[in-house]
Amino acid sequence: MPDIMVNAELVAYCGLYCGACKAYLGGKCKGCRENQKTTWCKVRSCCMEKMTKTCAECTEFPDPLTCKKFNNFMSKLFGFIFKSDRAACIAQINQLGLDGHAKVMAEMKAQTIKRKS
Repeated sequence: MPDIMVNAELVAYCGLYCGACKAYLGGKCKGCRENQKTTWCKVRSCCMEKMTKTCAECTEFPDPLTCKKFNNFMSKLFGFIFKSDRAACIAQINQLGLDGHAKVMAEMKAQTIKRKS
């Protein structure tokens, strides 16, 4: 499997880091921005419509947990299964920027910030 590289273009719209995803690293997925099969993702559709790189740029819902697209059933299910805290990812993007978030996630070799139990 290839090394995890720092690439801000691999930060998904919801804040996950595709660059550390097994499917991406294994060549089975092109990442959130390039994967045309992810049309089901409401967050991706919303960000593309608003022309934002991530939910961190959203002015309508500064707290992503108040957004029904960000905080929908699928995201709750994903978060539960993978112990993912995407809101923490968005907060980290707000704090460090896309490049900083990508760097931290690559160094952690993590697709997401883990939710605290």
